[in-house]
Amino acid sequence: MIKEIKNDLLGEKYYEIEHRSGLKILVMPKEQFKTSYALFGTRFGSADIRFSLDGREIKLPDGTAHFLEHKLFESEEKDAFELFAKTGARANAYTSFDRTAYLFSCSENFYENLKTLLNFVQEPYFTEKTIQKEQGIISQEIKMYRDNPDWQSMIELLKALYKNCAVNTDIAGSVESIAKITPDDLYSSYEAFYRPDNMLLCICGNVEVKKIEKICDECIKECSPKKAVLINAEEPEEIVKARTVKRMPVVMPIFSFGYKESFYKARTVRERLETIILNQILIGNMSLLYQSLLEEGRINEDFSSEYFTSRFNAAVIFSGTGENGELIKERFEAEVQRVKKEGIDKELFDCVKRDIYGTIIKSANSSEDMATDLLECYLNGYKYFDEFETIGSITVQSLQKRLESKYDVNKSAISLILPSEK
Repeated sequence: MIKEIKNDLLGEKYYEIEHRSGLKILVMPKEQFKTSYALFGTRFGSADIRFSLDGREIKLPDGTAHFLEHKLFESEEKDAFELFAKTGARANAYTSFDRTAYLFSCSENFYENLKTLLNFVQEPYFTEKTIQKEQGIISQEIKMYRDNPDWQSMIELLKALYKNCAVNTDIAGSVESIAKITPDDLYSSYEAFYRPDNMLLCICGNVEVKKIEKICDECIKECSPKKAVLINAEEPEEIVKARTVKRMPVVMPIFSFGYKESFYKARTVRERLETIILNQILIGNMSLLYQSLLEEGRINEDFSSEYFTSRFNAAVIFSGTGENGELIKERFEAEVQRVKKEGIDKELFDCVKRDIYGTIIKSANSSEDMATDLLECYLNGYKYFDEFETIGSITVQSLQKRLESKYDVNKSAISLILPSEK
């Protein structure tokens, strides 16, 4: 069944297909685009390490989802990257805490490349020998991220915020954990989560919906009758510790601070948008606080905010480079209290909303952005146009109410990366 979904104000539309296999297919045809983009994603990420399947409970080594992502590109006879290269396509993949996606972009031979994407993701091939080879490759990647101060700042913050939730562990795992991965681990997790009814195919570009549907009819395999049930760790409301310090060979200190929110609660599109708007009003690049910190040299233009959410958790996180991250956190918390008392500035609120509208409209000029947004929206539990349609109903009053429940200092932590001691 094909369903057309459109937004008249944006002048955009896409098609939602409920495939007989259970796979959801989202296609946004854009005849004027020279490049087409496709993502094939599954609801399985690095934090999904415990589940039951066919009556048995399985605990995966940390880093299994990322390891599986790497291994699916390789089969007994061929390498998927080589197949894409022959047609001039660029291919890649990524794993986050709650999802994995495989993708390609091309300016020609789209349907041939789509078949390659669907086929290699559905043809797992794991042996002890190939796993040992990959363990060496991924070990180097893990060591590279250990030397990345920005990533270490984030991971150390998540360790300070979360006691049991697996978002407190590096997506790639550790050298020790990936050494424990077996073919059975990979096949079990593949069978559990690489099911069409747990996956999404998102496409944007100069493509035809009917041709895509026909290829899916040919390539998509039926679901396994064995369905996995995730087992989530019990996570306390309180944080682990309020401050963590790590020394690395950096010239300037790096900091990340965040505010843990209630666990096991799905975030609606409204809550996501209101949080993003609040972050911008309080310390975004149009705010007085941001401008003051910038002029004082406390931060530079790499300062950023994020509403960090996975399937069952959420935290508001701020990151940057500066001599005194703790002072910046204090200044931010003072600004939160000031705005709670004095109210949100209406003019600034309008500017931030217009900026977000502009970002949404701008993304419509890129096949990569649109296909990625389709995937992200649906995996987050809402549809592509929901953000655009919801933002108009957000008011100063609704935002002021949301502010009361945000940025709980009793559930906050800061991570500092300081220069190595001589």
